[in-house]
Amino acid sequence: MPREHPRARRIAEQIQRELADLIRLEVKDPRVGMVTLTEVEVSRDLSHAKVYFTLLGDAERLAETAEGLARAAGFLRRELSHRLQLRIVPELHFAHDASVERGMQLSQLIDRAVAADTSMAAQAASPPRRRRTKT
Repeated sequence: MPREHPRARRIAEQIQRELADLIRLEVKDPRVGMVTLTEVEVSRDLSHAKVYFTLLGDAERLAETAEGLARAAGFLRRELSHRLQLRIVPELHFAHDASVERGMQLSQLIDRAVAADTSMAAQAASPPRRRRTKT
């Protein structure tokens, strides 16, 4: 994995903060609702920025939001140029970050496994029931 440059990291963090603010306050597209920006990766030459986002919802909602963000990319880039003191503002590329959903699924699987293990241990610890026989 290539080593990340400190300047690129600082710019990525600043872009993430500013974009979160812009999306929340300035984007009027109804397809773009409650979006969380999880990370921004900036290319070495600072010409491109890959913006990872996540949201709660189904695949249809995800597709609509991705389309809305792609449509707003030019507006967001222009607004970033007013807020950031950069000679060149990176072109924005939005990508869904599925790591949050995968983390929730793994957590649920672990919870189910622990619950199953606990119930099996409780069954093993309880004494067996005796059956009454009729005489």
